[in-house]
Amino acid sequence: MCGIVGYIGDKDAFPILIKGLHRLEYRGYDSAGVALLNNKGELHIFKTKGKVNNLEKYCSDKDVSGNIGIAHTRWATHGEPSDINAHPHYSQSKDIALIHNGIIENYLSLKQFLKDKGYIFKSETDTEVLVQLIEYVKKEHKLSLYDAVQRALSQVIGAYAIGVIERQNPNVLIAARKGSPLIIGVGEGEYFLGSDASPIIEYTNKVVYVGDEEVVRMEKDREMEIRNLSDSVIVPEITELQMDLSEIEKGGYPHFMLKEIFEQPRALSLCMNGRVHEELKEIKLSGIIDHIDRFRNARRILISACGTSWHAGLIGKYLFEQFCRIPVEVEVASEFRYRNPVIFPNDVMIAISQSGETADTLAAIELAKSKGAFIYGVCNVVGSSIARATDTGTYTHAGPEIGVASTKAFTTQVAVLAMMVFAIGRELGTVKQDEYEKLVTELAFIKNKIEEILALKDSIESMSKVFTYAKNFIYLGRGFNYPVAMEGALKLKEISYIHAEGYPAAEMKHGPIALIDEEMPIVVIAPKFAMYDKILSNVQEVKARNGRIISIVTKGDTQIKALSDFVIEIPETIECLSPLLTIIPLQMLSYYVAVAKGRNVDQPRNLAKSVTVE
Repeated sequence: MCGIVGYIGDKDAFPILIKGLHRLEYRGYDSAGVALLNNKGELHIFKTKGKVNNLEKYCSDKDVSGNIGIAHTRWATHGEPSDINAHPHYSQSKDIALIHNGIIENYLSLKQFLKDKGYIFKSETDTEVLVQLIEYVKKEHKLSLYDAVQRALSQVIGAYAIGVIERQNPNVLIAARKGSPLIIGVGEGEYFLGSDASPIIEYTNKVVYVGDEEVVRMEKDREMEIRNLSDSVIVPEITELQMDLSEIEKGGYPHFMLKEIFEQPRALSLCMNGRVHEELKEIKLSGIIDHIDRFRNARRILISACGTSWHAGLIGKYLFEQFCRIPVEVEVASEFRYRNPVIFPNDVMIAISQSGETADTLAAIELAKSKGAFIYGVCNVVGSSIARATDTGTYTHAGPEIGVASTKAFTTQVAVLAMMVFAIGRELGTVKQDEYEKLVTELAFIKNKIEEILALKDSIESMSKVFTYAKNFIYLGRGFNYPVAMEGALKLKEISYIHAEGYPAAEMKHGPIALIDEEMPIVVIAPKFAMYDKILSNVQEVKARNGRIISIVTKGDTQIKALSDFVIEIPETIECLSPLLTIIPLQMLSYYVAVAKGRNVDQPRNLAKSVTVE
């Protein structure tokens, strides 16, 4: 992985490819490259370690003419970041160029086979193995490039999204995918290729989502052709992108992350639009209405997710068990698929993913489906793999999230889980009507309270500068806010590179208290709910050891405020919805600490936005 762009048509390809790579920089990468087929029949590859700007400088004196090309940003999996390991890769004859997201699991055996046939490899990548295999199959069986790609991929084990061009076919672009996202933009006599819609939306809103094991042949001024690996013809389904170009631009903010933090009230409005009817005191989710019996008869609910989505899932567990009285297990998807889990046909799995492409979550879905479980998806990207793999689900409608560290994804996922729970609880009779109406009203109004917290921007920014010295943070929370403590710690780790851990506040005495001294910042999430007195005791224990306390408290709090070095006050709300408020100052704290330390906030080192490989 990480980013794919391609173009075929009458326009100059290079500017489109470079702009597309810039659009994909948010995904995280370590090198970039481009392959272009010019009108003289020459196939050129230019690639460099580092940023897309480096590639542009490298190409400044090169022949970058041509109306067909492919480009890539790489996040290293096989082989270190380097010019040689960067994509695209040539075949041995230099007649074929290929870009690839994913992992070829059987690349070593394929590589040895090709070495025995006389092929020589220049890189350490699994991708070079694939382009060499395509060339071998093409020559050995005297096939067209399209047929050779199809046959070669039938020998591949693993995940891939690829773009392929050939010197002898200057009007043809081949693409294929399995387990890694790929989208084709359809223009007037031209086609655009992308690992997501961001490089495409500027040129067309008509797209085709490539399905698993599908191979696509694109030729300018002709209809695309799609066949799968079984050689069945697939009729392309053209859909219209529900995205605006402004959504993937910074809009005056210094970073996408800050823009997305401040977009959360709007994102929640879009998420609840047509679903939360404040005047009727009602929640309507078609995925729940149409399948309520699956929840009514569920033996238990399994929630499968990774990273930030897993933290949202933990809040979902608290919600489901409190309001629906259905037992819930929350699983890290990468562990779930390998531990031989017990899955019953009357289980319901809720799969949560911002991108809808998370490889481990997709694998968990397939495992649960094979055992007869009902799968409910919660994701942001329309037409994504998880959206297609699940039985039903709910889109978060948060809009594109460009910053690698998820912010509005988390709040909209928690909002969707809350809507699901309140709607199901009402149908099951575990939520009484007066309580239901109160929950609906507060959920509808929560975005206004988030805006109140966002107005504290200047004071949080000022406070954050104090903690640039810190090498470690501890985050403490109880109940619904224990997962928020973990999510707050994750945000700080991701973008500031400060080690941070989130704990249940009462667990501090079982180990973490040994770390506390006058240099240790302790973030305490302590809104005034049932366990307030217990958290107060934890704060007193920290204070007795000279820890520096940053507290998140309800407006008007006096007790914890008096013990704290820094205080952020949030509006009062219902306890089960408090994560939607308590997470906001933690996101802002992480952002401003990272900025004060000079970090690359939107593209933190070693991270990719969408984890499409194991």
